[in-house]
Amino acid sequence: MIGSLRGILLKKQPDHVLLEVNGIGYHINVSFHTISSLADEGSKAFLYIYTHVREDILQLFGFTSEDEKKIFIALLGISGIGPKMALNILSGISHEGLLSAIETEDVALLCRIPGLGKKTASRLILELREKLPSSGKMKNRVFEDTLSALINLGYKKSVAQNCLERLYNKEIKDIEGLLRESLKYLTGDVREGNR
Repeated sequence: MIGSLRGILLKKQPDHVLLEVNGIGYHINVSFHTISSLADEGSKAFLYIYTHVREDILQLFGFTSEDEKKIFIALLGISGIGPKMALNILSGISHEGLLSAIETEDVALLCRIPGLGKKTASRLILELREKLPSSGKMKNRVFEDTLSALINLGYKKSVAQNCLERLYNKEIKDIEGLLRESLKYLTGDVREGNR
């Protein structure tokens, strides 16, 4: 399997590049975001590679970051999403935007991606929300453990996360204190009908 390639960018097209490595030209499928972050033709380039093999075809998919490659692989694990659709998703929204849409369960935003319907977008959120890292600044282990505990207690991830961010910013840093204050806050919200 090819994990990465470094070489000269011979050709840039809207959906693929031709990368020459030691005299061999590799046709590599890329997302819109990857193509826009690459330098001009004739420049050196480095791409993380995912090799897709079927009985009748061998395709290479390239990414400028390991995170984007991981998200692509995670998308392939969803029923009904193949490499072409996964690349289409990453072309329609940045990988940070995708992580944010999954966290906030924003089906409408995902449905704006051409070819992605409401049913597939909902399945994507359901299957990926626990598998992918959160967007933005990652909190420490205490934050993540408290978030997991609240989700296991039945709170929606987005609601629990918003609550924790408010409390975490008030310098409550131990899991017991954070969980206790979160439950006080959330049960107050439940009484007011905001859960």
